[in-house]
Amino acid sequence: MNIVKKTALYWARTKYCKTAIEDHADLKAIREKPTPSMIAGMIMIGVSYVIGLPAVIAMGIIAVWMKKPLVAVIGGPLIYAISTIIFIIGIKMVGKTYFHVFCRWLVRIILEKILGDDVRMISESGSSDKG
Repeated sequence: MNIVKKTALYWARTKYCKTAIEDHADLKAIREKPTPSMIAGMIMIGVSYVIGLPAVIAMGIIAVWMKKPLVAVIGGPLIYAISTIIFIIGIKMVGKTYFHVFCRWLVRIILEKILGDDVRMISESGSSDKG
C-alpha cells in the first residue's frame, strides 16, 4: 500500500471523515438558490485560489528575472496574505453551513477516489467497533 493510500486510510478513520463517508455526504443542502452575497462569496473563494500560490510563484519568477530578491521576500507573503483575507471574507459571505456541506462532500469524494473499494472497510470496521 503506498503512502498516499495509507494517509487517506488514516484520515478516513477520523470521526469527521468517517461520518462523511457513512452518511454519503452530498450537496443536497445547497439546492436552494444562492443569494447575491453568497455568489459573490463563492467568486471570492475562487479568486483567492487563483491569486494565492500562482501569484507567489510569479513573484519568485519576477524576482529572479529582475535580480531583486526583495520582490519575492516581501511581495510573495504580501500577496498570499491578501489571498487569505479574500478567502476568509468569501467564506463569511457564503456561510458556515454551505462551506461545511461542501467540505464534507469533498472529503468523501477525495477519500473514495483514493481508497476505492477499501472505503467499505472503514464502514464495516466502525460497525464492528460499536458491538
